[in-house]
Amino acid sequence: MEKSEGNLFGIPMGDLGFFSSLVVGLALGFIAFFAATFVGIAGILFYNSSTHKAVNYALSYREGGLTAGIVVVLAAWGFLGKQWLRRVLRKS
Repeated sequence: MEKSEGNLFGIPMGDLGFFSSLVVGLALGFIAFFAATFVGIAGILFYNSSTHKAVNYALSYREGGLTAGIVVVLAAWGFLGKQWLRRVLRKS
C-alpha cells in the first residue's frame, strides 16, 4: 500500500513541483492580502461610524493587508519549499 499525501482543497500538497509551490504560495498570499484588507476596511468603517472620527482607509492596506500578505507568502513558501525538498531528497 502506497503512502498517501495530504490534500488541501483537492491539491495534492506532497506532489507539487518547485514552480507550482511558488505559485500556490503566492496565491495564498494574495488571498490573505485581500481578506485582511476587507476586514480592515470593515473595521475602520465600523470605527468611523461609531466614533465619528476620520481614520484613513489606507491603513487597512498598509498595516493590515500588506503585513498579512507578506507573512502568509513567507510561511507558505517555507512550508511548501520544505515539502518539495523532502520529495526531491526522498526520490534520490
